[in-house]
Amino acid sequence: MLNMQSLAEYLDDLASSRPTPGGGAAAALTGAQGIALLSMVCHLTLGKKKFAAIESEIASVLATLEQQRSYLMGLAQQDVQVFQLVMAAYKLPKGTPLEVAARANTIQEALKAASKIPFDLFISCLKMLPLADRLEKIANPSVLSDVVVGRYLLFAGLLGAKTNVDVNLVGITDEVFCREKRDYMQRALAGLPWAYWDLSAT
Repeated sequence: MLNMQSLAEYLDDLASSRPTPGGGAAAALTGAQGIALLSMVCHLTLGKKKFAAIESEIASVLATLEQQRSYLMGLAQQDVQVFQLVMAAYKLPKGTPLEVAARANTIQEALKAASKIPFDLFISCLKMLPLADRLEKIANPSVLSDVVVGRYLLFAGLLGAKTNVDVNLVGITDEVFCREKRDYMQRALAGLPWAYWDLSAT
């Protein structure tokens, strides 16, 4: 379980020749790190007289961030589990026409499940980016750099999630399913402010 490992153990596993954890789990944990930094910013804003007028808003943002951080940690573990299902599907027997058909169907189901995890990650990171923008404007300015780093990590998680969705969609034969996922991500990325792409703007 990823949430039971030390950071060093996780990085050793990530660096090893084992197929999991891989890029999907890393993307989810990267997004979770970004959220954790934003939560830190909230904690360093709450309880200070200077920011009393926005305390309720900051508290609400913090609650949302913490819920999503837990959610992303769960997605990281689910990514490991679903990838193992994909590998198992490809190992199914294909000696008879019935076995070939059953194997193909199982592979399709596994690939769809595998694409759902990073797609959910994409949506979560996308929804958290505006909170980073808001904190940049109203939170304790002494930790502004942490807001910026948190946003970069969320953006990295977002792009990592898209990459993992795309990889799984390549093997999926359901064209409608694939088109819906690709169109959603394309529209979402096109709608982001240019500042997310132009790192020199910060």
